[in-house]
Amino acid sequence: MASENVYVEHCKGVNGLDKVILREIRGCSAEVYLDGGQVTSWKNEFREQLLFLSSKATFKPPNAIRGGIQICFPQFGTIGSLEQHGFARNRLWSVDRDPPPFPANTSHRAFVDLILRHSEEEVKIWPHRYECRLRVALGPGGDLMLTSRIRNTNTDGKSFTFTFAYHTYFSVTDISEVRVEGLETLDYLDNLKNRERFTEQGDALTFESEVDKVYLSTPTKIAILDHERKRTFVLRKDGLPDAGEFIVSIH
Repeated sequence: MASENVYVEHCKGVNGLDKVILREIRGCSAEVYLDGGQVTSWKNEFREQLLFLSSKATFKPPNAIRGGIQICFPQFGTIGSLEQHGFARNRLWSVDRDPPPFPANTSHRAFVDLILRHSEEEVKIWPHRYECRLRVALGPGGDLMLTSRIRNTNTDGKSFTFTFAYHTYFSVTDISEVRVEGLETLDYLDNLKNRERFTEQGDALTFESEVDKVYLSTPTKIAILDHERKRTFVLRKDGLPDAGEFIVSIH
């Protein structure tokens, strides 16, 4: 039986930043930086990169890493005085040495648990105390699973509201050859038209120009088909009601 070190490696990445590499025996892998709690690489068993990472990504904290899967908390978008997409993607996370039980598949040996807690500086701009836990797991077949838990740690018991998103950049080829299935007949907010509400009329979402929409009450399964590469991303979710679509083209 392979040792645990085959599955999880703690090491240094770009600019000496701490990262964790997850590997599975078939050759698939993922990389997670503690800065931002951010997945920056996800490769299948053929070592093909499945995520987009910008060539302008600087890996210089506290700037967010451009690309991969950004953790957006306590807001997605720009609301009030908080920075865009919240502050979690700009903060240094820690490895969670004592995580609570996660509902993760027991066959997942390649995983890492991270935690982010409030700082007193943050409380000045967002007056709430919290614990944000994240498990990143890589399945034996190469599936990537992210599981988050937010805990209210306000000493006065005061509740708070927040929005959350896994802001994911998938690697695709010709954007005109990409379609998204599972969004038909759904209502969406169009960010290019002052968040006006519309209903999706097509049997699939295709791209002929810039698209920036938030689909409401989406199903648990959405598929992104890249016809040129003959590849399909299947997104499954639980607990996150909406889906924002922003596709980046790589030529």
